[in-house]
Amino acid sequence: MITQIEHARAGHVTPAMEYVAKREDLPVETIRVEVAAGRMVIPANRVHLALRLEPMAIGIAARCKINANIGNSAVTSNVEEELEKLHTSVHFGADTVMDLSTGKDIDRIRKEIIAKSPVPIGTVPIYQMLEELGGNIEDMKTQHFLDMVEHQAKQGVDYMTIHCGVLFEHLHLTMNRVTGIVSRGGSLIAKWMMTHRKQNPLYECFDDLCDIMRQYDVTWSLGDGLRPGSIADASDEAQFAELKVLGELTERGWRRGTQVMVEGPGHVPMDQIDMNIKKQIEWCKGAPFYVLGPLVTDIAPGYDHITSAIGAALAGWSGAAMLCYVTPKEHLGLPDREDVKQGVIAYKIAAHAADLARHRKGARDRDDALSRARFAFDWNEQFRLSIDPETAQRMHDETLPQDTFKSAHFCSMCGPKYCSMKITEDIRKMAEEHPEGLVELAAK
Repeated sequence: MITQIEHARAGHVTPAMEYVAKREDLPVETIRVEVAAGRMVIPANRVHLALRLEPMAIGIAARCKINANIGNSAVTSNVEEELEKLHTSVHFGADTVMDLSTGKDIDRIRKEIIAKSPVPIGTVPIYQMLEELGGNIEDMKTQHFLDMVEHQAKQGVDYMTIHCGVLFEHLHLTMNRVTGIVSRGGSLIAKWMMTHRKQNPLYECFDDLCDIMRQYDVTWSLGDGLRPGSIADASDEAQFAELKVLGELTERGWRRGTQVMVEGPGHVPMDQIDMNIKKQIEWCKGAPFYVLGPLVTDIAPGYDHITSAIGAALAGWSGAAMLCYVTPKEHLGLPDREDVKQGVIAYKIAAHAADLARHRKGARDRDDALSRARFAFDWNEQFRLSIDPETAQRMHDETLPQDTFKSAHFCSMCGPKYCSMKITEDIRKMAEEHPEGLVELAAK
């Protein structure tokens, strides 16, 4: 079986590439060239592709994408709740969804998610493996992990986060951090290495993992196990030591015929974001960068979807290819449907702002259409073009619910006498009726 990147390198255009070209409004040859170069991935497991997956692309030449995390925990949630989160994520515009389940019944939950998802599904295989080991990472054998990756690949998982880049020699660099190792997968591997005093087994079996992933065309999401968990730890030696290894693994993955994207930091002050993105692009040879946030401040629990969306927009502008959402519940609890909605919407705004800043073809069309509708007081068209039409109309109708106000030339903020756009209309009408003197006045 040949993967998307192998087809692209051979000069072949696949049906998935053709589909992506139409979605992105890009020439299909651009898609092929970007996939061949490793700057774009099309996460499309052969199993999921045969079900209902609609192929999409992640890469600097494509629209900036967003991911939504769902999944149960040992404390709460079930398959019905996770399917509701999936539906909410896709409805509000998530481009991919990660199933991060760590509790019971993981297999049934994932089977249902994959069967019902039109977008790519990602996982972190170590979570399910750990559940099957009874929560004792010390008991992990390399074969346990290889078997779990193959099991999830057979289920149809499109991309997997695997923490291959955390090496034993990096661990001492984390000892003086404020928040230590905040990646669950990274901390688990670190504990295994400290227990056994051996090198990361996922690094050592990387080629075997590539062989499994190539068989199903599963895309690598090389995990950032040493990402900073606070702005105090951002851009430190540990983070960049791992990033260098991820650059090495990116090229090894390409050589073995697999698609690769690289995960990036979660907490970064605004002034360091551009540097982080540029360094990844350089060290990982342009492989798509998938960032969590990043959060630009640590003082807003309950509002971290906002603090992180600020960083996400800047990261997208600098070249991040996909933004992993953060919900209001980040650091506080497992998100519910409303948290998922708020996270997705915040990140759709961030990704769209990044596309605008990149001058992506057609990115401003919707903005301009909504602005024209706003100036024309076409309230229904404003609602339709909004990222969340139901909320936009609800807020308008809280004070002016009657249908007559859907064509009124004012809203409840300014009222009929103080609306600047209505006043502008009056000024333009006056200028049309009495154009004399305007040119002369302007000349003076």
